[in-house]
Amino acid sequence: MSSERTPLIAGNWKMHKTVADAEDLIQALLPRVSTSDGVEVAICPPFTALNAMVDSTRGSRVQVFAQTMHFAAQGAFTGEISAAMLSELDVHGVVLGHSERRALFNETDKALAQKVAAALAAGLTPILCVGETDEERERGDTERKLRHQIKEDLSKVAEAELSKVVIAYEPIWAIGTGKVATPHQAQEAAGFIRALVGDRSKEQSNLVRVLYGGSVKPENAQELLALADVDGALVGGASLEAESFAAIVAAAG
Repeated sequence: MSSERTPLIAGNWKMHKTVADAEDLIQALLPRVSTSDGVEVAICPPFTALNAMVDSTRGSRVQVFAQTMHFAAQGAFTGEISAAMLSELDVHGVVLGHSERRALFNETDKALAQKVAAALAAGLTPILCVGETDEERERGDTERKLRHQIKEDLSKVAEAELSKVVIAYEPIWAIGTGKVATPHQAQEAAGFIRALVGDRSKEQSNLVRVLYGGSVKPENAQELLALADVDGALVGGASLEAESFAAIVAAAG
């Protein structure tokens, strides 16, 4: 973790928490993270709880991110949400390209390139998720996969804006499986991602934040967050409980 990059701990709630559940969680979380200086904290609730969470976190250090969005400003896209709809709620950012969105909902790199650009244009901070499957790692294709995703997904981002994108490295084989990348694997991938950004701009690569995501828990957070090129975490299951999420935030402080 570099001193020039503020760490970000973001909790991806996925399809969990009604508005009532979300209120219970945020009221338990806020006092636990109110003194965590030098760390940015974000929650990523489902669409139905975004408005309530923006209201409940107003004036606090906790930011609110959506879990996905469409790249079009409006149109005949039943069930989708635009960047303007998120901005109107005072949402801070949006998770894009999570492996579950890619695998289960056929999200493509071509669409993601447009989504990342649309998010930035709307003043939202995108958290772009990249990572390889078990099979790809076994074949030695990790770098090829990351190179393809970074190149394609950031293709519509101007060089000067690259560091406005947060990149989350999520080895797909470590999401919800209890498996965690070793510190060596996590650092190697995060460093490679930073180098890929550096191919376009050395200056921006020093500023861009790279998160690790994949079964992050209070027990392994400290070791992962201490890595030179890891600037925070995208947390799944452990973000659904105030105590475990706050412990991960504390580990980043």
